[in-house]
Amino acid sequence: MTLAFNFLAALRAIAALCFCTLLGCTSLIAQEISKKPTEQSTEKANPAAEPESPAQIGLLETHIRFETNGDSRKEVHTRVKINNELGVRQFARINFGYNRSFESVELPLVHITHASGGSADILPSAITDQPNPVVMNAPAYQDVRIKSVRILGLEPGDLLEYRVVTTVSHHPLAPDFWLEHSFDRSGVVSHEIFELDMPTQRLRIRIRPDAIAPTIKTSGEGDSARALYNWDVEPKPRKELERQTSLKPDVALTTFSSWARLSGRIGLISWPGYSTQLWYDGMKRAGATKEPVSPQVLYKLVSQKISTVELPLETSAYVRRTVSEILESGYGTTLEKAHLLVALLGQNPVRSGIVMYGRGAQLDEELPRPTLLSGALVVLLKKTNPLFLDADLEVAPFGFIAADLRGQKALIIGEFTSDSDDCFTEISRELPFSAAQKVNVAATLAADGTLTSKVHYALRGDNELLLRIAFHQTPKEKWKDIAQLLAFSDGFRGKITNIEASDPYATKTPFTVDYEISQPKFIDWSKKPVRIPALLPQIGLPDLPAKPASGTAPPIELGTPLEVETHVVVHIPAGTTARAPIGVSVSRDYATFASQYSAKAETLTATRHVNFLLRELPAERTADYNSFRHAVQNDEAQDFMLERVESVPAKRNSAAPEHPAPPKPTPAKP
Repeated sequence: MTLAFNFLAALRAIAALCFCTLLGCTSLIAQEISKKPTEQSTEKANPAAEPESPAQIGLLETHIRFETNGDSRKEVHTRVKINNELGVRQFARINFGYNRSFESVELPLVHITHASGGSADILPSAITDQPNPVVMNAPAYQDVRIKSVRILGLEPGDLLEYRVVTTVSHHPLAPDFWLEHSFDRSGVVSHEIFELDMPTQRLRIRIRPDAIAPTIKTSGEGDSARALYNWDVEPKPRKELERQTSLKPDVALTTFSSWARLSGRIGLISWPGYSTQLWYDGMKRAGATKEPVSPQVLYKLVSQKISTVELPLETSAYVRRTVSEILESGYGTTLEKAHLLVALLGQNPVRSGIVMYGRGAQLDEELPRPTLLSGALVVLLKKTNPLFLDADLEVAPFGFIAADLRGQKALIIGEFTSDSDDCFTEISRELPFSAAQKVNVAATLAADGTLTSKVHYALRGDNELLLRIAFHQTPKEKWKDIAQLLAFSDGFRGKITNIEASDPYATKTPFTVDYEISQPKFIDWSKKPVRIPALLPQIGLPDLPAKPASGTAPPIELGTPLEVETHVVVHIPAGTTARAPIGVSVSRDYATFASQYSAKAETLTATRHVNFLLRELPAERTADYNSFRHAVQNDEAQDFMLERVESVPAKRNSAAPEHPAPPKPTPAKP
């Protein structure tokens, strides 16, 4: 429940830049291809036919063999039919990411069969091996690399075929291994073969019940026992495939006996050590002059002065750097920054520790595997409720955690005595302050129908963080684009003429945004009467949950408690009369709403105030909540009524004598 900040979803999509390789997640190639539009055909499209994909993967064949010592070999064989120019561009260069400290990547085959006849093999000179662009400014991570092959001469109709072999040897977490895989559901892959050859000792495997069943062959006994799983997936209609879409993988396996064991292994290999000199170096960098340094100062140092290297845990957690090296270099991974902050907090009487979370996954319900861990938090173990800190967020207020993480289970990093130990904790749902949003609008409506408005936002809470990130990561000359998106989503039309925002680093106070917007021809005075809405952002009310096909209905999620106040003052032209709508007041135990409207002299005012008090409602209160929603929505649909008073010329006094018109002058004769 927020203001109508639909633009924030767009900001999330823009910010959600992800690196995906053909090697580790081959099925994502097909998903990416299916997302991209095909170029327009000169022929009339058949409305019943499915649109042509830029490229069609005729065969996607994967063979993986794990050894008892944790080593593995993965071979991917792919045949791709290039359908159009977009497909040519997509496969002009293909990339394979790996960590050369324990992985190697080879491409024994890259072959093109031309539709016009003839074929060609890609020369070794077309293959390059470079550090991942993410680590270009992080010398400690030069082993995180991308092997690329540039494919020249591709044309629509060509067939591209390649093999990729990835070998893993002496992995830091060996002899344990893990894997997850999902079959293509985009319809881009015509035929998929997936084969796993594994030792069964300590193996735990989970196959989704609605996934395609494999054929299984076993061999050997005891420590030599092995299993061969084979999936042969034939093409299905795309609609049927889309109905099977799920966030969970089709196949997941691991040799970790528990999350507690995985936690201990991560803590053992990632702990960067400790140095007493670190205290003094940290104090100097933080600008502190006395001990102990407050957690707020140390958090600001690590979050704002140490750049985050955006690398997944499985490729980055195995580089051993001391905390002094992390501090001195000015960069670190999410786990390194958490370790650094904990080390700096060692002088503080408040105990601290590290937890790791997984976005989009309930860790305690999944098989333990490092690929599910996407970030680290520091937790301050206070006497009351623990306080969680995210050092990856440069502009987050102290103690503020992103909304999608609050309430999630997080893995405590440390040593546990047994697999049955409880190694999870819940990330706090509470914010370090009350969430609030205030919007003030000062508008002027001119006689020609032009509307000019000055809009002021002051925010605390989830939208505050998203706006801080957006303005922090965007050059100032592009701030108008953000303001334009913000204005459009809140119902304001026109052109942004000025934009200002507070310092994203000033996290002790609400984040503020001010912009001016002008909209010509906002109203047409020829209409009688003129209706205009209250020029306020719409209040986004949480939707009702979808009705389940069977079972118990879910509760209504209201989200983090939030107070929203909006206020507008509109100056209207002289000689205009106005009639204001009637305000509304609705009160519930979970939320309150009130509105007020007035039209005095040549000024219109409107105020709306909503306060959400609870996080959720039981499903049996759906009717009551629906009634509350309708009351708010009906109020927002109300308009002011405006009418111009036309000026009437003064009537002539009938008793007064009329003055005759003066005679026209006679033209002079020559």
